[in-house]
Amino acid sequence: MNNGRFALIKKDIRGITSNKQIFAVLLIVPLVLTIVLPSIFVLVLTQAPDAASDFQKLLDMMPVTDGEYSQQQRVLGLILNNIMPSFFLIVPIMASSVMAASSFVGEKEKHTLETLLYSPLSLRQLFQSKILAGFSVGMMVSYISFAAMLLVVEVEVFFLTGNLIIPGISWLIIMLLIAPTFSLVAIAVTVRSSAKAKTIEEAQQRAVFLIFPILALVIGQFTGILLINSWLLLGLGAVLVVLDVLLMRNAAGNFTYEKLLK
Repeated sequence: MNNGRFALIKKDIRGITSNKQIFAVLLIVPLVLTIVLPSIFVLVLTQAPDAASDFQKLLDMMPVTDGEYSQQQRVLGLILNNIMPSFFLIVPIMASSVMAASSFVGEKEKHTLETLLYSPLSLRQLFQSKILAGFSVGMMVSYISFAAMLLVVEVEVFFLTGNLIIPGISWLIIMLLIAPTFSLVAIAVTVRSSAKAKTIEEAQQRAVFLIFPILALVIGQFTGILLINSWLLLGLGAVLVVLDVLLMRNAAGNFTYEKLLK
């Protein structure tokens, strides 16, 4: 990566951290989804003994595991490994779309787009640099959020029950495949709408629709229609990879001087 592209990525990331409104969104949403929400689940399940019985239908869908585990331990594992992933996936979508909207449309709002286009970088290099900036921020927020969630949940569960919860293999698939591919989908959708958007908020509107599949997963979990597992995640990842390729090609095709300067 040449110095020009690295400088552009660094500039876009610095622009996010210096914008208090956008930076607050990148902090508050992950805080609620990965710290507050799982903490509520843990407190309810450990302090209200009858709450665990409400998850019996979901427990019956889980494969039988070796070893002796109490119903409370099984429900806590269910929350961490099967229910929280649905909520967690909102984080990479949100962070990447916010970064992409700020990176592309932000240049228009700050009236710096024309100056950027006169830089030594080609249009393709500009596109790739901005995609990489959005992806880097999205994944950085996702990994930090996951680490914080795991630490807080494990500490809370240990002090309240004296046990620890073992993260399932599903989290490995989520962090290495699902989160990155969802992040790229959010970026591509945001970039696609950025050509016509005049404000950052307008560019983010289409990315909001990506939340609907996540909400369907959440509803499916609590109604017992489906339960997140490794095979489901691998299948979802394969679909997202294909979608990423198609959307990125489309977004790159719309990243032209004519459309950018409209």
